[in-house]
Amino acid sequence: MAKRWKPNVTVAAVIEQDGRLLLVEEHTPDGLMLNTPAGHLDPGESPAEGCIRETLEETAHHFTPTALIGIYMARSRPQAERGEDVTYMRFAFTGVLGAREEGRALDEGIVRTLWMTPDEIRASVVRHRSPLLLQCVDDYLAGQRHPLDLIHVDESVKTPPVKR
Repeated sequence: MAKRWKPNVTVAAVIEQDGRLLLVEEHTPDGLMLNTPAGHLDPGESPAEGCIRETLEETAHHFTPTALIGIYMARSRPQAERGEDVTYMRFAFTGVLGAREEGRALDEGIVRTLWMTPDEIRASVVRHRSPLLLQCVDDYLAGQRHPLDLIHVDESVKTPPVKR
């Protein structure tokens, strides 16, 4: 039986203040790269909950999603030496940045947070961790917003699996 293909589901936050967008700089196998606060969806959480968690882990800031910007798919950059061929499905949200938890350590690999203008983000494409970063930012800047209830999360997602 052939192995079934599945995309890796990720979540991302596009957060703007005073004309600048919040990014993280992180160590990756490809070097020091830039991304919006983002990461993989964990079992038992909705995409919005995953985005709240990832934003806190990567920036030490609380985050409240207010809208879905879009759902995106991209294949990872070729990583033949690591045998990597991964497709990502990203749920990008925007919302309100909350208080910072002083003293909270950032996720492993995150070097720092930084605020960049859209032009600075466009000028740094070679350092983008995801090819989706700029598309999400451009869609955000174009005013693309969808209600959070566009994503229905069945109660079964929250229910632990039955062990047999």
